[in-house]
Amino acid sequence: MLKFTYGATVFLSSAMLMVLEITAGRIIAPYVGNSLYSWTSVIGVVLAGLSFGNWLGGWLADRNHGHRTLGIALGIGALASLMVLALLPAYGTLIRDQLLSLAWTSLLLVFGLFLVPAILLGIISPLVTTLYLKIDESIGRAVGLLHALGATGSIFGTFAAGFVFIQWIGTRWTIIMVSIVLALLALPWLIRGQHRTPVLMSLMAAGFGVVAITDRVNGFAAPCDIESQYYCLRVIDNYDQPSTVNSRSLAIDHLIHGTNDLDDSESLLAPYIHGMDTLIESRFSRDTSLRYFFAGGGAYTYPRALAARRGENEIVVSEIDPAVTKIAQSELDLDISEMTIHHDESRYILGRYGANRFDVLVLDAFHDVGFPHHLATREFNNLVKNRLSENGLFLINAIDQFPNSILIRTLLKTLKESFEHVEVWIERPSSTQNRLTFILSASNQPFEFAEIESQRGIFRVWYNITDFIEEQTAKHDAITLTDDYAPVERLVSVLFTSAQQL
Repeated sequence: MLKFTYGATVFLSSAMLMVLEITAGRIIAPYVGNSLYSWTSVIGVVLAGLSFGNWLGGWLADRNHGHRTLGIALGIGALASLMVLALLPAYGTLIRDQLLSLAWTSLLLVFGLFLVPAILLGIISPLVTTLYLKIDESIGRAVGLLHALGATGSIFGTFAAGFVFIQWIGTRWTIIMVSIVLALLALPWLIRGQHRTPVLMSLMAAGFGVVAITDRVNGFAAPCDIESQYYCLRVIDNYDQPSTVNSRSLAIDHLIHGTNDLDDSESLLAPYIHGMDTLIESRFSRDTSLRYFFAGGGAYTYPRALAARRGENEIVVSEIDPAVTKIAQSELDLDISEMTIHHDESRYILGRYGANRFDVLVLDAFHDVGFPHHLATREFNNLVKNRLSENGLFLINAIDQFPNSILIRTLLKTLKESFEHVEVWIERPSSTQNRLTFILSASNQPFEFAEIESQRGIFRVWYNITDFIEEQTAKHDAITLTDDYAPVERLVSVLFTSAQQL
């Protein structure tokens, strides 16, 4: 029976550590997004904590620490995991308000919240292994068994967190579940002690009380309106903005991904969407019925506007997350009756359609401040060209620095290998702005003007800066993105590593 308890302790503690690791990436997303940098911070910090915990567990084992220490490590691990919920609102806001880079903010968030639980859970395996060997002298078999149970527990925890817990009970209750499991694991070992057990149990009870009070005060119970299998989704009412427009915005993780005017479905408040619409109307007659494909739905601002114009347009949207569509319907005044919606990956969906199928393809699928690398490659561009009509237009929005626009230079060069004419458009940047949303247009026909003015809604002007970007490319060169090599994260790394408000 004791062997079974040892094995169960290693299995479940390893599983809970991986649940914490997977949950960490989601729990910090409202503060720093969900990027390569945030996940690198999570994995690195958890592995660092686990490594130190393994060493500490071995050190304790050599000094004859036994069941009581095992129970204390598990009990304090339960408390440390629980305290993540109490600390996150204040600590997350404090770190975010320092205006550090996203990379540093991610690292400090994870370090402050998850290092201690990782250390405490790292203690368990070497300590249990030493205890196990006192009742089983088959060293190889015993060590192999416990290592296998630890690895299997890690696998179980990874799948359980990603496929079940986060999607069905959310990050908050996942953390609480981890704390409860660790507390229950601690009990069999703590009841063997006589003096420290009441103190530790009181601390754990106090920890649950602190989290409950903190939850009532700061509302951590609802950092997201919806926690989907992909994102943290929040709807923001813009009633406190200096505008008379009755609007709501959709925030995905930590960035606003669209704003809808609730009184005017045709209104395009975001300049880049308005610019895309203006470019389309300059290419095609306003009364022409067009076939649109949108890679990415978000707030569905532009598809919503097109549907409201009561034309004969065909609107196809590929939005990978059904929860995004659902929240846009319920909170952002979206009516999908005039649209065809696919909840799947955009490149896969586009590949299912035939050649010359669409007149306009809009790629509006950036996540965080990055760009989906598989939607930026030469192979994808060739697919898009094949699916567009002879006079078809491919429009992309992307975030980059200005004037040193490394990603935009790369996208321009890559698009030119598939399309005869590619242009880059921006609103005129202010003297202090160094981060912009760009529009790239690609087709078989050029836009032969240096600027374009809006014909609907708010008066705006967009400028053709293709010559400037090409001059920059001539000075600094650029690579071609392919399915084999598309280092998009490196191209926009400055947006993660520079200290600026994102």
